[in-house]
Amino acid sequence: MSTLSRRDFVLRAAAAGAGALAADKLFALQPAAKPADMTIARWTGPKELSPNEFQKAAVKATEQALAGLGGLSRFVHKGDVVWVKPNIGWDRTPEQGANTNPDVVATIILLCFEAGAKTVKVGDNPCDVAQKTYVTSGIAAAAKAAGAEVLFLDPSRARDTAIGGERIKSIPIFPAIMETDLVINVPVAKHHRLAELTLCMKNYMGVIDKRNLFHQDIPTCLADLTRFLKPRICVLDCMRVLTAHGPKGGNLADVAAKMTVAAGVDIVAMDAFGAEIMGRKPQDVSSIVKGEKWGLGKVDYRSLALREISVS
Repeated sequence: MSTLSRRDFVLRAAAAGAGALAADKLFALQPAAKPADMTIARWTGPKELSPNEFQKAAVKATEQALAGLGGLSRFVHKGDVVWVKPNIGWDRTPEQGANTNPDVVATIILLCFEAGAKTVKVGDNPCDVAQKTYVTSGIAAAAKAAGAEVLFLDPSRARDTAIGGERIKSIPIFPAIMETDLVINVPVAKHHRLAELTLCMKNYMGVIDKRNLFHQDIPTCLADLTRFLKPRICVLDCMRVLTAHGPKGGNLADVAAKMTVAAGVDIVAMDAFGAEIMGRKPQDVSSIVKGEKWGLGKVDYRSLALREISVS
């Protein structure tokens, strides 16, 4: 989908103001009577979708996943500054599955403003050149159209921060992210040749510099960083997943449309679900096992207050 059509879509969604989405009376925007710990919104509509239809499916799945948690007002308060942290790591298009879907990101931004956020910021510490990844991914255009501030992270501004981990005692972290009221972690699910999978815990590597320090023991280092950051909410983009040759990919044959968005408050449970959708047993993914061992969440996500939603 072109940047222009995506921009037009997001602007149409925002044009009627904060009350427009509620006025549509869609189930997607009605919070559950009792907020769940985790929601899984799966597209069950037609399999063959045009680019515009795929975009709308991503928006609906994101809306319903967050509505099932009780809406973003559960996490975002009036006047808050929110950082939406997608994966914008690679100079790849949305169709190549290496970055977070831009329509998932834009929908979260719009819902943050509806919940009362004063400012929404979007940024990542990419592996490829940021000035390319932000554009090619489609995230910069979609985020700006939704009203967010799109920021590049300057490595010279990262500040060494004591995190008191088992393996990582301190690491440079970008203060612009840490100084916000809420960080919404929004990874894409994909294969990773070193970490096995990129999911929610792995996506936090975009808030630090000197990531090579993690390569000595990725599972323990991810648990160190996650425990320090104390995540409150994650949204996992499984609309398209990269099944091989990650984290960068590039071959469309490696991309599978799973047509799902999950959201939750338990990061280990979210990663366990992500592992399953990637065809892996959560118990076989080292970072997930380590996360549960350290009390960061539960591998058995079905034991939580789980809400599964069909989207069409």
